[in-house]
Amino acid sequence: MTAKTATASHAEMANAIRFLAADAIEKAKSGHPGMPMGMADVATVLFTRFMKFDPKAPRWADRDRFVLSAGHGSMLLYSLAYLTGYEDIDIDQIKSFRQLGARTAGHPEYGHVAMADTTTGPLGQGITNAVGFALAERMMAARWGKELVDHYTYVIAGDGCLMEGISQEAVSMAGHWKLGKLVVLWDDNHICIDGDTALTLSDDQCKRFEASNWHVQKVDGHDPEAVAKAIEAAKASDKPSLIACRTIIGYGAPTKAGSEKTHGAPLGAEELAGMRDKLSWPHAPFVVPDAVLSAWRAAGSRGAADRSAWEKRLAAAPNRAEFDRTNAGTLPAGWQKAIFEFKKKASADKPKLATRKASQDVLEVLTPVIPEMIGGSADLTHSNLTHTKVTKSVTPEDFSGRYLHYGVREHGMAAVMNGLALHGGFVPYGGTFLVFADYLRPALRMSALMGLRVIYVLTHDSIGLGEDGPTHQPIETVAALRAMPNVLTFRPCDPVETAECYQVALETATGPSVMALSRQNLPVLRTEHTDENLSGKGGYVMAEADGDRKVTIIATGSEVSLAMEARAALQAKGVGTAVVSMPCTELFDLQPVGYRRAVLGDGVRVAVEALGTYGWERYVGDAGAIIGMTGFGASAPAEKLYEHFGITAGAVVDAAMQRL
Repeated sequence: MTAKTATASHAEMANAIRFLAADAIEKAKSGHPGMPMGMADVATVLFTRFMKFDPKAPRWADRDRFVLSAGHGSMLLYSLAYLTGYEDIDIDQIKSFRQLGARTAGHPEYGHVAMADTTTGPLGQGITNAVGFALAERMMAARWGKELVDHYTYVIAGDGCLMEGISQEAVSMAGHWKLGKLVVLWDDNHICIDGDTALTLSDDQCKRFEASNWHVQKVDGHDPEAVAKAIEAAKASDKPSLIACRTIIGYGAPTKAGSEKTHGAPLGAEELAGMRDKLSWPHAPFVVPDAVLSAWRAAGSRGAADRSAWEKRLAAAPNRAEFDRTNAGTLPAGWQKAIFEFKKKASADKPKLATRKASQDVLEVLTPVIPEMIGGSADLTHSNLTHTKVTKSVTPEDFSGRYLHYGVREHGMAAVMNGLALHGGFVPYGGTFLVFADYLRPALRMSALMGLRVIYVLTHDSIGLGEDGPTHQPIETVAALRAMPNVLTFRPCDPVETAECYQVALETATGPSVMALSRQNLPVLRTEHTDENLSGKGGYVMAEADGDRKVTIIATGSEVSLAMEARAALQAKGVGTAVVSMPCTELFDLQPVGYRRAVLGDGVRVAVEALGTYGWERYVGDAGAIIGMTGFGASAPAEKLYEHFGITAGAVVDAAMQRL
């Protein structure tokens, strides 16, 4: 398709984006018109000449991916969706921008809008998701061949995306992996919310990308032929590409163009009227002339032939069933058998292991039977124990592997895992220390918001890590993770519970899971085998009281064995005591009230966890006790720290006796 179709010029097609965006934002009385207006020319070139997509099959596996990293400019995406013919975005959705119940939310949301390949808005997340998309494409191509997997990932990013620290992690990883099918179109408009970007930075962004092994070009973002030529050159490079598109924010606005005033507020009726005169657009709000809309719909139909040809290749592929299974996110039939056998052996052998080692042992039995599991670590492989015998490393020369070395880039790791999960075909898991959950938290939140099956393997989970001291000892971290919606936070007590927690995490395709795992060795407490997943209920009675139950001790992870010691001491005093293991409070809270009451009992309740005490009052009540940390930790051997901070079996016994 040329820059001028038989029925509509490039300018008319780009202006359709500008006015749909500006009119929708004006009607909503809020939004960000500047970026859609400024990048309309670039987007028009991309979607009419280069993007491989089909609005009639929005989840076609070999489509090009489009990431609007500058998610505040969401009306650019919604306008494109309407113009190219996505069935879920009609003109009424455009008119309902930012309204309750509309698909056209303030920022694009994955799962709400078919065209949104990811949720964006928190700047920097999108460009890093895109690295995950491009990486997934290379890894899928290495498995299935170019006949089935051969697509590009295009990103529109703004100045803010490139200011965020995570962008450097993304740029560095993409350059290292030589992700040549990643193209970033930078909206280089020199404007941020506070004003000119010169107020806040003087970086040479192009040199920054070049230093990380990117192909870099600069173009006039309002010259469609220059933009097209740059995209062609980017596609010809074997490096990831940055195209710096020099644009005018709010292009077309008669008095506000080029100003931060167009960034995050409606233009106003007078400015919109002047814009209509300036750009020769006499049409009423939300009206796109038939010729212009037809030209856009023709652009949207370009990919149908490619999709049809691809579907024929897929139909003839000998491995089609496996390709379809992994892309659908369906796990292999019978994979749970590996869990059952692992649990049975652990209960019989009773190995004394740290749960981080138990996690590795579980992964050793899962990764051979679930080939789409992709491991990794933020430079802590031998501490997190996330590598297995069958997960060879992915390298820039070989994408057939199953293990990613993310480097010391926790935030980038999490956002890349989101990209892998969104792309389809993979179930990612990645490791770091639990305390560094705060370094990756924004991306974990996006995992939860998008409902992605991503597994976070977070080791060294308490003061039990010992000598590394308070900088590395998580105190408030688990409580904060438990507070996040749609996240399952697991803290297993032994290898059996660890296996059960992985089973639940893998079966939960609608959200992420966190594995909080110990550094120190722990005894096997579940010595009687059952295929039933007791951890799946979040909490259960590990050991019932001998005689009438008068005390219930609730514990997680490494403190369950401590609770069992306290139970023995209380029973010796004639006090009937039960121990409840609660590896996942979120799952426990979902159980019927009758089950929860039966598990927790009616007597004295004492909770013990070598972490912050926040949240446990929900389970012990006003009359109960909580044994845990009320401040930061210290540097010493683990056993000394437990004594120093009063997290002992004796402290549990004393707390219970005082309340009887």
